[in-house]
Amino acid sequence: MDEVVTSFTSTTPEMEAAIKEMIAAGVFYGRKKNQTCPRMKQYVLHNRNGVEIINLSRTYEELNEALEFLKSRVVAGAPVLLVATQPQLQDLVNAIRQRLNIPVVFNRWIGGTLTNFKIIAQRIEHFRRLKRDMSAGVFAKYTKKEQVMISKEIERLDRLFAGIENLERLPSVMVVIDPIVHGSAVREARRMNIPIVAFANVDTNPAVIERLVPGNTKARQSVSWFLEKVEPILAGATRAPAVAASVPGAKTESTYDISDKANVTILIEK
Repeated sequence: MDEVVTSFTSTTPEMEAAIKEMIAAGVFYGRKKNQTCPRMKQYVLHNRNGVEIINLSRTYEELNEALEFLKSRVVAGAPVLLVATQPQLQDLVNAIRQRLNIPVVFNRWIGGTLTNFKIIAQRIEHFRRLKRDMSAGVFAKYTKKEQVMISKEIERLDRLFAGIENLERLPSVMVVIDPIVHGSAVREARRMNIPIVAFANVDTNPAVIERLVPGNTKARQSVSWFLEKVEPILAGATRAPAVAASVPGAKTESTYDISDKANVTILIEK
């Protein structure tokens, strides 16, 4: 099988082991020929039964370059944002979020997350404050109906911001699983000059990605292989020094007046 997924005739033991891992994970499966971006032909070895076969020797090369690039960004103390909203991947990326405590978008991309970060950051701070005050019992003297309203608002904000609750400033690099699925995120990152490291199939335009690793983005096992490679480097982002930017307009302590029931509406609509 090795000879049909790589163009290298001589390889190192390390590369041979990596290619065997990729074969087992099904990383070499591309898209149909009519779905392939012409600029991605450089990563295609040949076509089998109408499906483009990705050259794993190129995947190996691009992965190493992408990992080195990520290392350089993490060493600089830059926050890294991981984006993977596909339903079959949510448990994988959510597990990474819990292990590493890094910002992850695993539900859906919120428009303006990067391009309108000032407002998004204020909403995230509002979400944190509601959770903090709910845990502290600040809302205990509100009526039951009002407490239910606030609880529903916390649940709504949790669905929106759960993964990026600790995103205190714009990321200096974004890791994306399948840029085709996350077109809005890619466009926002490019507009904000945030470099992108992507695990992408051959239907992706490589011109919009700084570091592209070609591979099968539809198979869970294939994506899991890629995440296993980048996770040790992402772990460094939690240890690298970083200075949290202050959020304009954000409050650092609770200032609710429980005697004013109108505050419940303010809390929810703020």
